[in-house]
Parts: sequence; C-alpha cells; structure tokens
Amino acid sequence: MGGMDAEVDSILVAASELKQPLIDIRQLAFAFDGMTGENEAIRAEMIGISDRAIAQINDLMKLQKLKNGAFELEPVGVRAICDRAKQKVRGELITKYKNRTPLVMANRELLESVIFNFLFNAEKYNCGGERALLMVRDVRDKVEIIVRDYGPAIPCEIWREMKRGWIRKPKAIAMRPGSSGLGLYIASRFAEYMNAKVGAVRHRDGTSFYVELMKTEQRRLF
Repeated sequence: MGGMDAEVDSILVAASELKQPLIDIRQLAFAFDGMTGENEAIRAEMIGISDRAIAQINDLMKLQKLKNGAFELEPVGVRAICDRAKQKVRGELITKYKNRTPLVMANRELLESVIFNFLFNAEKYNCGGERALLMVRDVRDKVEIIVRDYGPAIPCEIWREMKRGWIRKPKAIAMRPGSSGLGLYIASRFAEYMNAKVGAVRHRDGTSFYVELMKTEQRRLF
C-alpha cells in the first residue's frame, strides 16, 4: 500500500501543476469575441476539453482525502446522480432506468465522478448510428449502473483487473484512443472506498463498464 500511496502522491503533484494552465486556456478561449462558424466550434471544443480535464484533475485531488475518510457514505438517490453526471458530457445518450430501489449507499460526489468517468470514455464512441447507453437496474441485493459503448474492446489486462474489482494504477488504453485509463483508475478507487464493485464486460461491438452498489432504505429520523 505504501508504494501505491507514493504513486498517488506523485500523480497529485503533476496534476496540481497542470490545473492552472488548463484554467488559463479555458479563460483565453472565453475571451475571443466575434467568432462565427468553424472558429466558434473550435472554441467550444477547447472549453469542453478543458472542462473535462479539470474535472479529472479535481477527482485526482480527492484521492488523497480517501485515506482520511473525508467522504461520508449515506443513502443517495441513484437516478438524480446519474442525471447530474450526464450533464457533464456531450453527445447523445440513451438512458434506461429500470431500478425499483431508489437509494444506494454511497457518497454523492464520488458516485457522480465514477459515472462521469465511465461516460467520458463512452462519448468517444457514438458511431455507426449506435449511441452510448446509461442503464440502472436492480441485481439481487445491489443496484447496478452500466455504461455501454460501441468502441473497440478493452485490453484483456484491464478487463481482468476490473473483473477483480479494482485497477492498481493508471494505464493507457492503446486499443481505445481517446479513452481515459486514468478515469477508470479513479472510478476504481472511488468505488473501493464506497464498498462498491466496478467491472467491465467485453462485447463483440464494444464494452460495458459498470459499478454495483448496495441497496439501502431511507433512514428514519426520530
């Protein structure tokens, strides 16, 4: 564990150095006036890329707080958190809410980040008329949140690590250019903190990433 903590600390140092230049680029993009057509689309892309990169850096900064138990677990509404995560990504998305259990035991902030990182990977692969799918369903005593895309299959090594329930360290995903191995690592660490399980299913025409969380009932206040 000591080696992993040292690796996380080194990642955090690099992340803190990168955040300010991204903020500066974002502000510069907003500063351009009188842009039309293609140039306006480029500016929007610059702002979108900066926003998503900053969101991942903010997630990285949360890793250090996990060791201190800084994030409280409580019953949270899973559909509302999915809706919030969806607002952070671009592109069309099919949403299917099949769960009858409305609440899961989680931390709102961390769970939203897990879903966002899955969706961040999926939005790259809306191709061939197929749209990414976000689905929530009951699975025995758990609620499962699934993000299904239609990109290349993930490498067997990463699939095995996710099948085991966690990813030991960030890894590039050469078979899926534009995907974030860092995002899967963040999702894995956050899920572990919430006593949840992440995993992946390889399809002939894509990949499904999922997180399983314990069902819960609303606490009664006396």
